[in-house]
Order: sequence, then C-alpha cells, then structure tokens
Amino acid sequence: MVTVKVDLEKCDGDAVCVSICPTSVFELKNDKAVVVREQDCILCMACVAQCAKQAIEVKE
Repeated sequence: MVTVKVDLEKCDGDAVCVSICPTSVFELKNDKAVVVREQDCILCMACVAQCAKQAIEVKE
C-alpha cells in the first residue's frame, strides 16, 4: 500500500504537486497541498521531484 504525506509546515502552497500529479492525488485547501486520493498514487514520484520545499513523502 502506498502512503503519501505532506508536511504542512514545509508546504508553501505553490500547488506544483496539484498540477503535476497525473492521478490527482492532491488538492489545495487553505493554501496548502493535501492528499485527497492516496489510493490513486502510481509512485511516479513527480510530486517529490518537483516540490521545492521537500514537503512530500511517498512510500510503498
């Protein structure tokens, strides 16, 4: 099972993960990225690679 976590203290709300995720795992709420469809994650790691603040952790 995949787990996706966003460190809200690090997240700057730039929404790069929201726009880059091919399966819409993230949404922006209150200017922070939140995980809304963790079960849809395909482990492409695009969100991790593109997050400038290193606020996203994805584990299998």
